[in-house]
Amino acid sequence: MSTNPPDLRPDLARARVAETPRKGQPTIGMVSLGCPKALVDSERILTRLRAEGYGISPAYDGADAVIVNTCGFLDSAKAESLEAIGEALNENGRVIVTGCLGAEPEYITGVHPRVLAVTGPHQYEQVLDAVHEAVPPSPDPFVDLLPGSGVKLTPRHYSYLKISEGCNHKCKFCIIPDMRGRLASRPAHAVLREAEKLVENGVRELLVISQDTSAYGVDIKHAEDRGHRAHITDLARDLGSLGAWVRLHYVYPYPHVRQLIPLMADGLVLPYLDIPFQHAHPDTLRRMARPAAAAKTLDEIAAWRDICPEITLRSTFIVGYPGETEAEFQTLLDWMDEARLDRVGCFKYENVDGARSNALPDHVPEEVKQDRWDRFMAKAQAISAEKLAAKVGSVQEVIIDDTDEDGIATCRTQADAPEIDGNLFIDEGTDELSVGDIVTVEVDEAGEYDLWGVPRAAKG
Repeated sequence: MSTNPPDLRPDLARARVAETPRKGQPTIGMVSLGCPKALVDSERILTRLRAEGYGISPAYDGADAVIVNTCGFLDSAKAESLEAIGEALNENGRVIVTGCLGAEPEYITGVHPRVLAVTGPHQYEQVLDAVHEAVPPSPDPFVDLLPGSGVKLTPRHYSYLKISEGCNHKCKFCIIPDMRGRLASRPAHAVLREAEKLVENGVRELLVISQDTSAYGVDIKHAEDRGHRAHITDLARDLGSLGAWVRLHYVYPYPHVRQLIPLMADGLVLPYLDIPFQHAHPDTLRRMARPAAAAKTLDEIAAWRDICPEITLRSTFIVGYPGETEAEFQTLLDWMDEARLDRVGCFKYENVDGARSNALPDHVPEEVKQDRWDRFMAKAQAISAEKLAAKVGSVQEVIIDDTDEDGIATCRTQADAPEIDGNLFIDEGTDELSVGDIVTVEVDEAGEYDLWGVPRAAKG
């Protein structure tokens, strides 16, 4: 439910392809909207195009055509996608649309009839066919060499690793299963091979993503192939053997998730779980068609922390869901006081075309949604500030994401995923530090979401 920030938008950040396009080389631009899963799709499309001899243009005016990879999860995301398509048409004129909103081609062509083609999510072959028709390839096998790591739209030192497509859940507020289909897991050996190549090419952190990471392998009956079993616990253990940080996103709190926690305690994967709890009141959760055992969830959280005390828990919540009463919302606030999650995001409910929640009675007025969002975020911010203050004086391992001309290094601890969590800043002793280094720091200051520290040693 997050969108790529400006520095991960390929049209704004520039695709990381070092070579200058050769004379006469056809070039393609890319605008990638939506979640990290969509960003992986964009990387795969660009890698395939690069392998066929296309150049990647960082600007509209340098491209023979532009691909817009859309998001269609919320109505606001649809509006952003339509705006991006319109901008690409105005700036370039030759636009191919793909991604989640592409599952509704008439919706797109009704607003932008000039687009060259519309394809749905993860329809790589159809996107390539559309590009071939709009801009015929003209490869030079002696010049067009694809980088070993493919085309990346994230920094060199971290990479998203998508392990499955689709989802088997039927949450009433979500249309992802309609857009991306049911769960379709990748073979474990294929995931591991991709991860090995990424690490060989300098990736220091693997961010494991899917629609439902803890369900990985259920659809293929946890098949074992070439010595690797398609189960999230086995996959996490295999990935942890590669020597990079391994961070797990979008993990539903199934009972078998507890099997992952010892791997975190042993240092094989990062002590970090990104779990979409969404709410805490059982009636609200039932109206969402979500698991409604919030009390048992508190017991699970306690068990996880007992096994791995340093575990960081991140989650997202929805306030103002249809029928949410003040008492139900207060239950969520009380639950937050007990759960004391480390990193929290919150969304105000909005209707999505095609979602079953639209038909529920008792929709919450916008001003009430805003009030509840403000109160929820104030609660989450206070918990975050208190937890970070407790880290002052501690020693943390951090990965460096950026260094600037003022000598300030922007880093992340093991408790921070890129773009969605906080940062740790180093403002002295950074002369010998480089992006991608893993550094030991002593924390000397804390804010509401961020930390500051002094380096001890680098593991570059």
